[in-house]
This record gives sequence, structure tokens and C-alpha cells, in this order.
Amino acid sequence: METARRESLTRYAWLSIGAAIATIVLKTGAYWLTGSVGLLSDAAESLVNLVAAVVALFALRVAARPADALHHFGHSKAEYFSAVTEGIMIFVAAVFIIESAVERFVHPVPLENVGVGLAISALASVINGWVALVLLRAGRRHRSITLVADGKHLLTDVWTSVGVVVGVLLVALTGWLRLDPLVATAVGLNIIHTGWRLIRQSLSGLLDRALDADSQAKVDAVLAAYEAEQVRFHAVRSREAGHRSFLSMHVLVPGSWTVQEGHDLLEEIEERLRGVVDHLEVSAHLEPIEDPRSYEESLGIEAPGEPDA
Repeated sequence: METARRESLTRYAWLSIGAAIATIVLKTGAYWLTGSVGLLSDAAESLVNLVAAVVALFALRVAARPADALHHFGHSKAEYFSAVTEGIMIFVAAVFIIESAVERFVHPVPLENVGVGLAISALASVINGWVALVLLRAGRRHRSITLVADGKHLLTDVWTSVGVVVGVLLVALTGWLRLDPLVATAVGLNIIHTGWRLIRQSLSGLLDRALDADSQAKVDAVLAAYEAEQVRFHAVRSREAGHRSFLSMHVLVPGSWTVQEGHDLLEEIEERLRGVVDHLEVSAHLEPIEDPRSYEESLGIEAPGEPDA
């Protein structure tokens, strides 16, 4: 059931691929009509969008695979590789954009058919903006870093296009031809910033980043509701892997409890935790609260005093 639901996310990748192809055609046409290096830089970023969307499609398919004999925790981390690849491709596009801008700054060229070119670029931006919002909503709803990264990139592309359009319009109004490559350079630098953010976020996930602050607060609230004189928690650790989250902890209870009593408590706690954090897998280890060995992996919790006679 979960695998089929995750595989259904590939339709968003296909949507992104379609949008990238459409915007490449539109923005390249706008460049040919105007000769603006700013619009050329915008088209180059759309080419990156296409590559990123194809990589995202592959990553979503791999991440949807269930656990197997070689991957006991599934394949959800594949989504991080997609975001890293997208970040690298963004850097490549930025180098091309800045190189073209420098050449055009040294040898400025008059712009042509500005009105038609800008209208075409604006249409491409509308397409990108709509697809970006769809991807961001789906990514946050399904906890997919691939879709969120793709959506953020497309949204950045929209703002980039707005900057390019304003720059080209100012060139047409002022006649200052070097303003066009200056805008293109600013676009390139902005793209580099976006790429670095994507790579940093993905590498953080590959290094088993803990739960975000909001999710951790929900976990702490659930555990606090159970913690009392006879129930304690320690060695509470978490990590994220794509859309999945993992939580491990030691639960200390009186040694006189039966196995059934301890098991029932763990089942109840785990169910509540899964109810507050989506796609959470909980691993709990039951220990006697009176045994000093139960605190050997404690994260700052001291053993209680001897129980009353």
C-alpha cells in the first residue's frame, strides 16, 4: 500500500518534465527573438530543470521500493541523491550563464522584438509558477525532499525570470545595453546560492539528521505524558531518511512488571508516537528501572535512589 502510494508521486515528476520542456521551448524562442543574454540564461536554467526533473523521476521510483534483503530500512534516502544532483546541475548552469554574461558585457548587442520576447518569457514563468506550487504542496504533504527541492528550484526560476524581464525592459527603456549581461550575472549568482542550499540540505539528510524541531517537540510531549516515578526514558535518538523517520529509545519500568505489562506500555507509546509524526518507525528497548546497567547509555539521566522498602 505504502509502496504504491509513493510510486504515485512519479506523476509529479512527469508534470515537472512537461513544464521544463515547455519553458525551454518558450524561453529559447524569446532569446532568438530578442538576442538577450538574460533570456538565454533563463532558458539555460530551464534546461537544468529538465535534467533535475528526470533525475527526480528516477529517485522517486527507487525511493518507493520496499525494504529487501540488502536494504533492511528501504530505499528512501535515494531522494537525497536527486537533490544533490539538482544542486550540481544548478552550478553548471550558473557557470554557463555568467560566462555568457561576461562575453556580452564586453561585446554588447542591441536587443530586438523586446515586447514579443518578454510576453513569451512571462508565459513560461506562469507555467513554472503553477507547477512549482503543485510540487511544493505535494512534497510537504508526502514528506518528499525530491518534490520540495524541485518545487523550490522552479519557484526560484520564476523569480529569476521576473528579474530578467525587468532587466530587459529597462534595457529597452534606457538603451543601456550592458544592463542585460549585468542582470544575467545576478541571475547566475542567485542560482549558485539556490544550488548550494539544495546540496547542503541533502548532505545533512545523508548524514542522518535528527527530527526537525516541530516533530521532536511532539515526541517529547508524548513521552512527557508517560514519564513518572515508575516510567523513565533515555537514549532517545532519531534520524530522518527521505520521507521516513526513525526513533529509538530505552524505556525503564519497574523490574517487577510482567512481560505483558511492559509490552502493552510500549505498544501504547509507539502508537501515540506514530500518530503525531508521519511515517515514523519506533524501536523501543525495555529495561528495569532499578538496574544500574539500564543507565549505561543514558543521555544525562541519573539513576534514581534505592526504592522504598
